[in-house]
Amino acid sequence: MWIPTLDPAMPRYRALAEAIRLDIAAGQLKEGERLPPQRRLADALGVTIGTVTRGYAEAERSGLVSARVGSGTYINGATRSAHGSFSSFGHALRASKAYGLAPEQEGALPASGVIDLTMSLPPPHPARQQGMAAALTAISQSPEALLRSVEYQNEFGDGSHRQLLASWMGELGMPVDPEELMLTQGGQNGITLALSALLAPGDAVVTGALTYPGLIVASAERGLKLLRVPLDDDGMDVEALARLCRQQAPRMVYVMAEQNNPGAAQLSHARREALVALARQHDFWILEDGVQYLPDEECGTRLYQMAPERTLYVFSTSKLLAGGLRLGVLRAPVEVLTRIGAVLRSHSWMVAPLLMETVCAWLTSGNATQLVEWQMEEMRARQRLARTLLAEWSPAARPSSFDLWLELPEGQRSQAMVASLAERGVHVTSAEPFCVGNEPPPQAIRLCLSAAESREALTHALEIVREQLQAPPALRPMTL
Repeated sequence: MWIPTLDPAMPRYRALAEAIRLDIAAGQLKEGERLPPQRRLADALGVTIGTVTRGYAEAERSGLVSARVGSGTYINGATRSAHGSFSSFGHALRASKAYGLAPEQEGALPASGVIDLTMSLPPPHPARQQGMAAALTAISQSPEALLRSVEYQNEFGDGSHRQLLASWMGELGMPVDPEELMLTQGGQNGITLALSALLAPGDAVVTGALTYPGLIVASAERGLKLLRVPLDDDGMDVEALARLCRQQAPRMVYVMAEQNNPGAAQLSHARREALVALARQHDFWILEDGVQYLPDEECGTRLYQMAPERTLYVFSTSKLLAGGLRLGVLRAPVEVLTRIGAVLRSHSWMVAPLLMETVCAWLTSGNATQLVEWQMEEMRARQRLARTLLAEWSPAARPSSFDLWLELPEGQRSQAMVASLAERGVHVTSAEPFCVGNEPPPQAIRLCLSAAESREALTHALEIVREQLQAPPALRPMTL
């Protein structure tokens, strides 16, 4: 276990962050290496666990490490910027070499040997850089676009931008009226705006027992009561929701109808109809999250089309173009858009016009349509690969999904599996971050197949996962 020497002249937490920096520079800590658990390091150094927590947080702010909920804290490498953020274009550049699209071929596996499957990222392709370059070139050559990019705009976004995004969503199978749209700073911002505008502290929000961690955090920050209902292959258990409605009177139900994250549950049509009927009977809002995009042929009728008067739909470009653009769309009934717009205005006045202009220029002068088509085919290929290599354990996923949900065999524990895979250079996520309430998490892991730099890298990672699944369960410590 790594045990640093702390500079006695510095506050201990800063000394710990400095020790991390120095040992990275000296090569004693390498990219992808997992730092010791905080409690074990605190005991070894004779400091409080709070000191270690602050030290790790200081190192993370400096971009030296990344904390992954349910997995640990890991040393960053070249895929992180000086501020510790994931560089999707750096990811794509290395991938372009793996796909044979860069001048020099350097192999399909990351040089670090680390394959991070924890983040739901668009699969890398040099077309993302090309699309971005074309968009920025188009803006730079248009005086009107440059002026729009630096002017104040209203909180709903420029009308021409909303019209263009509505047209693109229609092409993707999500017909919307531009008058019902407002632009947001990504999907997470859309969720936050809906919660802030329509609910008050103490109100109840219902979601599946496993749900998007961003909802869990946003609900807690706003003092909302987050309630759970069971999930099965047909999605949210609407009969359990009906019983809950009689007891708790929720004000909103959050649902990922096309694909629950995590997992592969898709809300059946019968349950969609039942959910809409319940919403009208008990007068609650439906917050439908469509960020985990699937092509139209893999989807059912969207809830906002079935109950437009009480459904808000969250969409984002992050899974289709690039996550760092932070541009999304919130579709809502016209009568509540003013309330939602007032919240955005109080938070940030407006979405940055340059972001709006960039995305819209990408849609008109770039390669967005072809990129999405390639991405769906690439994910189908990756899912087929995963189903072949992990067939023995019946992984759950939609055909074009970014992610795969794997329930572990009897005797295997998810935290131990996450740790053992990390030791072999493959990072995955346990069920813990997705759990609502205090129910014990299922013994399962999520693998983001889209995040691998190439199919070769993904194959290598999946083979390691298969080996770990076949290995005997680790011995557990005994106690009396």
